[in-house]
Amino acid sequence: MGILSLNALNRALIERQMLRERADRSALATIEHLFGIQAQEPKSPYVGLWTRLRDFRPQELEALLTNREAVRILLMRGTIHLVSARDALGLRPHTQLKLDRELRSGPFAARLRGLDFDEIAEAGRKILDDTPQGTAEAGKQLKERWPDREHTVLGNALRNKLALVQLPPRGLWHSSGRAICTTVENWLGAPQQAMDKEELVLRYLGAFGPATVMDAQQWSGLTKLTETFNALRPRLVTFRNEAGKELFDLPDAPRPDPETPVPVRLLPEFDNVLLAHSDRRRVIADDRLGVVIGGKPTVLVDGFVVATWAVTKDRAITVDYIDAQPKSRQKAVAEECDRLQDWINAT
Repeated sequence: MGILSLNALNRALIERQMLRERADRSALATIEHLFGIQAQEPKSPYVGLWTRLRDFRPQELEALLTNREAVRILLMRGTIHLVSARDALGLRPHTQLKLDRELRSGPFAARLRGLDFDEIAEAGRKILDDTPQGTAEAGKQLKERWPDREHTVLGNALRNKLALVQLPPRGLWHSSGRAICTTVENWLGAPQQAMDKEELVLRYLGAFGPATVMDAQQWSGLTKLTETFNALRPRLVTFRNEAGKELFDLPDAPRPDPETPVPVRLLPEFDNVLLAHSDRRRVIADDRLGVVIGGKPTVLVDGFVVATWAVTKDRAITVDYIDAQPKSRQKAVAEECDRLQDWINAT
């Protein structure tokens, strides 16, 4: 059992996240390989795919959304993700326990106390499958049945109890449409069927490994995955990180030389690279986590976060360095910003 340095973990993550070299893959294949893309900000997945793929065009992702091959849905860590239709049906059941706990102990718990959540969910399903709409609007209709409760709180209960898909034009590149929802079963015409936890862990490792059990739990929002990792142990290889914690990985997954050169990459808000591990130091120092929590797009130089970036009203890209960088690195960042700006202007 060897020891993997922080730099070795960084290079493995960069490679598996398709950030060392832009790939010749379809958007759908990439979304499945990455096991979902954070999509709290509707435009983020487009930048996330641009930074990973050669010749990516927004129309390709728009077609996936309108043709129901990919969906925007509440998943890992209770946040909106872009996933393939197949993964939406297989992953969403694993999210339910976390969302149920949120209803019992979250910010709306006191105002929901005493309600039958299954009854609310069934009433809400009929409303949203008949006429897709926002959860607050559906909550107003539910209030007719539960007049002593706030419609926004009832709508939030639907968000947690039902597997809701945000329908286009929400999430399209040239649209800022609001979140209109229906159930995933109604939109995709198929039932949810939870994927096996072993498949979930194997695919997580393929996109984010080597990783600890706690890393996988941080990414997924699930608990008690130790049993699953132990069942998979004969099919995995193990290492230790510099702190002595056990890391699991797929035997044939890429683990590049720690000194492998990596280019500048621009990441969108909440990119999973920054959120998929309990110990995030393999890509961002602890004292910089605030930029992720604040939802700022980030700049990777030599595989690590060194700056944030933003698009101005006139579509120029500005960079705010967290600490000083040599001129050679600043030049490489400026060139990548120019590439993104040219891409945005061309779309």
